[in-house]
Amino acid sequence: MTATSLPPNSAPRVRARANRLVLYTVLVSLTGLFIGPFGWLVLNGLKTSAELAASPVHWLPTDFQWQNFTDAFNLIDFLGYARNSLIIALIYAVLVTLSSAWVGFGFARLEAPGKKTLFGVLIGSMMLPQMITLLPTYLIFAKLGMVDTYWPWVFWGLAAAPYLVFLFRQFFAGLPRELEEAAIVDGCGYGTIFWRIFLPQSWPVLSASFVIAFTWSWGDYIAPQLLLSTDKSTLAVAVMTTYVTSAGTPVANLQAAASVMYVVPILLIFLVAQRGFVAGMATTGLK
Repeated sequence: MTATSLPPNSAPRVRARANRLVLYTVLVSLTGLFIGPFGWLVLNGLKTSAELAASPVHWLPTDFQWQNFTDAFNLIDFLGYARNSLIIALIYAVLVTLSSAWVGFGFARLEAPGKKTLFGVLIGSMMLPQMITLLPTYLIFAKLGMVDTYWPWVFWGLAAAPYLVFLFRQFFAGLPRELEEAAIVDGCGYGTIFWRIFLPQSWPVLSASFVIAFTWSWGDYIAPQLLLSTDKSTLAVAVMTTYVTSAGTPVANLQAAASVMYVVPILLIFLVAQRGFVAGMATTGLK
């Protein structure tokens, strides 16, 4: 073998390294693409109002205005609004996760006439925009005296969510039939089978569903704005409506600073539950 010749197995290794380099380059590019908007939000929260309004665009603040975050926190009852958001999000996320798991279990393991049609209708309801059901929903809750209360989120949670039902249905359909057959032989009903056998097995989907539902409720602006008074409203509404001048003009740098603090709880929840979230999204529907 000459000094310039390659070992017999070097070509596959070179190709593998080149493939990994391409893959890492694509992943880093996509990561930057997704993180970019949040980074731009952070930079806007560190600028002055004049820098935000400047043309051409000031990409970096001349002097980092860390005081914007303090002002955004102190100008409103930030912790009070965050508490309201947390209460609503937890109520909805817990209830809708459990109710969706129960409905998904029924679609996956029980037999009944018209089950496939009903499941198709359920999945089709995912195509309905929220604005279509907004007015009827408000009228129903107004007739029941539930406006300016948190009861709507309780009922929404108990009603299950089509997308989460789909996740649980796909997961439960992949579990072995022998599990429930053995439980039935031992005298268990389907309620016991669900709570003691299937639900403990579904922790990845439970984690994913909780994170998704919490994010839905935490980020919802329309429903709290429509149903709740200012004192009971959420942080999403407060961030969008309270950082304004006396003339009603939005104070963009304070809104950006408050938005960064508003996003932090979601990031923390995802970091804590990311293993279960990724596992739930990756294994749903696999047998």
